[in-house]
Amino acid sequence: MIELKDIYRTYQIGESPVRALRGVSLSVCKGEFIAIMGASGSGKSSLLHILGLLDKPDRGDYLLSGRNVKTMSEDELASLRNNVAGFVFQQFHLLKRMSITDNVRLPHIYSGRKGDFRKEAIERLATVGLQDRLDHSPNQLSGGEQQRAAIARALVRDPLMIFADEPTGNLDSKNSAEIMHILKRLHEEGKTIIMVTHENDIAAYADRIIIMRDGQILSDERKSGCEIPEQDADNGVDVRADLKISLWRNGRFSGFLLQALQSMLSNKVRSFLSVLGILVGVASVIAMMALGEGAKASMQEQLKSMGSNLLSVRGGSAKIRGATQGAGAVTRFTLRDVADIAALSSVVKRAAGTVSGSAQLVYANNNWSTSLDGVGIQYGDMRSSIPSVGRWFTTDEIGKREKVAIIGVTVVKELFGNTNPVGKTIKINRINFKVIGVAPAKGFAGHRDADDVVMIPVSTAMYRVLGKDYLDRIYVEAASPSLIDAAKTVVGQVIRKRHRLKESDESFSIRDMTEIQQMMTSTTETMSLLLGSIAAISLVVGGIGIMNIMLVSVTERTREIGLRKAIGARKSDIMLQFIVESVGMTLTGGLIGIAAGAGVSWALSVFAGWSVKTSLFSVLLATTFSMLIGLFFGLWPARKAADLKPVEALRYE
Repeated sequence: MIELKDIYRTYQIGESPVRALRGVSLSVCKGEFIAIMGASGSGKSSLLHILGLLDKPDRGDYLLSGRNVKTMSEDELASLRNNVAGFVFQQFHLLKRMSITDNVRLPHIYSGRKGDFRKEAIERLATVGLQDRLDHSPNQLSGGEQQRAAIARALVRDPLMIFADEPTGNLDSKNSAEIMHILKRLHEEGKTIIMVTHENDIAAYADRIIIMRDGQILSDERKSGCEIPEQDADNGVDVRADLKISLWRNGRFSGFLLQALQSMLSNKVRSFLSVLGILVGVASVIAMMALGEGAKASMQEQLKSMGSNLLSVRGGSAKIRGATQGAGAVTRFTLRDVADIAALSSVVKRAAGTVSGSAQLVYANNNWSTSLDGVGIQYGDMRSSIPSVGRWFTTDEIGKREKVAIIGVTVVKELFGNTNPVGKTIKINRINFKVIGVAPAKGFAGHRDADDVVMIPVSTAMYRVLGKDYLDRIYVEAASPSLIDAAKTVVGQVIRKRHRLKESDESFSIRDMTEIQQMMTSTTETMSLLLGSIAAISLVVGGIGIMNIMLVSVTERTREIGLRKAIGARKSDIMLQFIVESVGMTLTGGLIGIAAGAGVSWALSVFAGWSVKTSLFSVLLATTFSMLIGLFFGLWPARKAADLKPVEALRYE
């Protein structure tokens, strides 16, 4: 079954080479019980590790059922360890965070077979007399019971060979005898057992004793009367390895998830601190993007009030004898200008003239100073000012210079409190006006409160309140966005023609309001991106924290990694194990961070009065980014764990 030919193995410890095996040749038949003895440093454990497929020789050939082990890949060796070899270690190597039942069925995670195998684990525990300790943790067992649990784990995959490294080294004489009786019974059932020991009374249970010294076999003796098992075709071992075990098939991935959860729960404080970094990062991303989206939505509402495709025409600031005159000092617009501009139907949709001034409002015992706008009939639609309560002016009211007013919500609050103002009479600069509507809320536009305003018909403002015979501004709405430039050109030509102005005359200006909209939109988007980027930095910092924790975890769990490899875990299995843990922590932090970020956004909205809007995109972005952070920063520790050699990992102090 096993044949070693001239095996050499040298280890490098620091700068000094240690020649553990020197030309060892050995044959093992199926069904043998072999004890390997020798002083410390004789090479017996190194020989056992090579026989058990945990290590490879530097020179020589290891034939397992005729196939040379040296030509096998790491994954093939792992598959063989899972199927044909069971290991019993002196240090037991039971995972403390699991019950002994879960410890025993651990090899099945790497088998690729379907099922949870709890029944098989219980049967094996009953075989070694632990049927009453199924849900106990290793810390709740005595040394002898832990070793029996380790034997049950070695048997759960029904291997052909059992390798025991000082199985009684940490036990008293009574427990040692119990363990050896179990191994003897297994031998009688047909198992091949290869054991390392330095005790003669333990070696006495074996049928064949090999004594080593200085990396060589000193003697190889069988007991008198012991029959040598016959080598025949049935003594071979199927050394074909299944390298195409699916990750998703037979519950393998769910097994890794359970392992990751147990690992995180076994170090609750450290896991929480790791998750905290991601939690803060995700919460920051959610809150910052909610602030940005809220500001963007608020800005869009303000932009709506500016109107679309809008041009603002106002008198320019001209210089006369070197002195700069005020706006409108040269060109003064009239209602006829508005009519002529509105007549440009090919490029202009509508136009409205306005005049501005200040007003003192009085209602009952309340008075308030505010801005006054005299507006035309088209102004309401052009500037999104149609009242939310009440109505807009009529053409007849504007033509007859009626004393009617529409007031902003700030004015309503100051003069009327919670009372409906529609139908009430107020004084504007000592003139009685009837309130016919309340303008929709617009918030602040720059430094000015856009809701602190009273609007009256433009004709009433010019001739009854402000005493002006000219307009301060004309708003022009282009027929479409593509005609804005054409509208600017045509409107300029009309004004120059009507007022007999030269091309070089700068006594009026036409401003494209869409440019302001684009600038404000661009600024808001830039701020949102900036806030999100700043928050994302905390996610990266959290990811670095996860990587540090995972690297520490790899170091702390080096022996566990060695155990997993010894029972059949491949490199990809170990990598996946640690990546799942890393992604699991970041995803957990991400999900909690989403709730925290939404909570922070709500608090900012309620207590600070800020405009916030939590979007699905920000939630998906933060969640996805947190998973990618876990994957990226977990990859290096996972690779480091996967590259560990089984023997080196098991020997790690």
